Amino acid sequence: MVKKAVFLDRDGTIIFDEVYLADPSRIRFIPGAIDAMRALSSRGYALVLVSNQSGVARGLIRPEQLAAVHARLCELLAAEGVTFAGAYHCVHGPDDGCECRKPKPGMLLEAARELGLDVTASVIVGDKPSDVAAGEAAGARGVLFTGDWTRAIKSLDNGASC
Repeated sequence: MVKKAVFLDRDGTIIFDEVYLADPSRIRFIPGAIDAMRALSSRGYALVLVSNQSGVARGLIRPEQLAAVHARLCELLAAEGVTFAGAYHCVHGPDDGCECRKPKPGMLLEAARELGLDVTASVIVGDKPSDVAAGEAAGARGVLFTGDWTRAIKSLDNGASC
C-alpha cells in the first residue's frame, strides 16, 4: 500500500499567523482546519507538519519557546483526535542557504525518508508560494491555501489548486 501524506504548513494554514509565535496560549486555529485534518487522516493520509521558523535564527524566539508552542499545538490537536505522523521545523534564516527551508524540499524529503512516505502520492498545503514550490520540488502536488478549508479539501479531491 502506498503511504501518502499531506504536508501541512503551520502558520497561516493550520493556525492564524502570529508573527514569530513564542507564546503557546496565543495558538488560534483557522476555522475548518481541525475538521479538514480529521477528514484527510480518515482518507488515509499521514499528516506531516513542515514549517519555516526563522524567528529562532533571528533571535526573536528561543528554541524552547518553539518547542513549547509545538507541544501545545499537538496537545490541542490530540484532544480533537488529530495527530501528526511527523513534524519538521526549519529554524534557519532566509539567507542561511539551508536545504530544509521552504521553498527547498529538504523537510519533505527528510520526512519521506524517516516516515516511509511516497512523496509523489502526496500533497503539500500551505499559504505561501514557497510552500507549494517546496512540495513540487520534492515531487508532491502543491495546493495554495487561501483561507477556506472547504475549498482546499475540494481542490484536493479535484486535483486542482485552490
